[in-house]
This record gives sequence, structure tokens and C-alpha cells, in this order.
Amino acid sequence: MVIKEDLSLRNKFEIFKDRSDAGQKLAVFLKRYLGNEKDLVVLAIPRGGIPVGCIIAKELNADFDIVVVRKIPIPWDPEAGFGAVTPDGETLMDENLARGYLRLDAATIRNLVSDVLREIKRREVLYRGSNKPISLRDKKIIIIDDGLATGYTMFAAINYVRKQMPKEIMVAVPTASERSIYFIDKHVNMVFCLNIRSGIPYFAVADAYVNWRDLTDNDVLNFLRKKKCFNRGFL
Repeated sequence: MVIKEDLSLRNKFEIFKDRSDAGQKLAVFLKRYLGNEKDLVVLAIPRGGIPVGCIIAKELNADFDIVVVRKIPIPWDPEAGFGAVTPDGETLMDENLARGYLRLDAATIRNLVSDVLREIKRREVLYRGSNKPISLRDKKIIIIDDGLATGYTMFAAINYVRKQMPKEIMVAVPTASERSIYFIDKHVNMVFCLNIRSGIPYFAVADAYVNWRDLTDNDVLNFLRKKKCFNRGFL
């Protein structure tokens, strides 16, 4: 549909100090286009999207919530995935990759999906605490993550959110591969990305950050409490 990027940051590395810095910079960028919008809901994809999304929600005076979607990991390379699962159990999968190249049988895939869904439910309960999910009907939704590599997890989030009948769906990320941006753009009203990288053989979200590490449950819980991300109070 529409892609908004910062052309001065195209193909650059180590732009953001950390996820909080990325959230601040992305919030400034978003204000140019969404500063006066009403009925905005920011949905952050845990874990890495929470620091980015919480800051953006506060800067845009939007409601904050989470959408827990998870990639389906390749058994021998869990950092990589071949699809994603949504909170309602929908599975979005690259069939050619899973059954062709990876040669995973149906039973293995079912077990992997089952494990991922259990982890999704665990994270929903842990991170949301006593806060109930926000109604997304007729709202303008911005789905946030700390970056897009393949875009499959974001695609799963978009499909899940669409079922809630929002008015608009937008995606905003600090960094992304050009391929993933064009993939996601076909499924939403607008995509915002500060740092799009193209023409490289291998894309890593971490390359856009000076300080990068995988977040733990405690990192997420501490951030949610400290920043009071849920407008209605956390825990």
C-alpha cells in the first residue's frame, strides 16, 4: 500500500543505541504522519517489540497492548524459522521450505506447532498480567516489532489482528530487510520503517543496533512495570 522510510538511513548499520533509543526515534518519525490520530492502539510483539512499542504508545498517546505471535523454529537451528503461530492457533507456514527443503514430516510439524502455542499462552498470561486484551474493532492498529527479517512473524500478527475487525492496520519497525517490507506492505494500510537494508546476502536485525541481546522474561516484566506500559496499570 504505502511505505514510509527515512532515506538517509537506507542500508546503514548500528543506527540505534538499543531498543529504547529505536522506539524514541521511530516515535518521532511516526508523529509526522500520526500525531493527531485518534483511536490508535499500539500492539507490540514480544519480546523485542515491547520496549519499542511501549515508548511509541506513550509518545502517540495511544493504548498499548501485546500480540504474542511466535515463529516455528527449525529443530536443528532454533534461531531460524519456517513459519509462525498466532494466539488462536492459526499456523502460517512456508510449505516448500518445511516439507521440501527441510524435509519435516507432519508429526514433527504438529509437535513443533503445539510447543509454540503453549509458549504463546504462557507469555500472554505472564506479560499481560491482570490486564484484559483491548478491543481492536474499528480502531487504528500499529503493530510494532524491533525489526523484520523474513516478515513471517509480522505476517502472522497481521492475520490475527485482521480477524478483530480493526479500521486500519499499520506496521512500524526500526529496521527491516527490503524483501520483508515489500512482503508485508501488500497486507496492511501503511508500513513505517526507519532503516531498510537491501542488496546484502544476509540480513540480521541486530546489525541496526549498537547494543543488542535477546531479552528475557524478567527484562520484559521489569520494563512493563518501570514504564507502566499498560495504560490501565500493570500487575
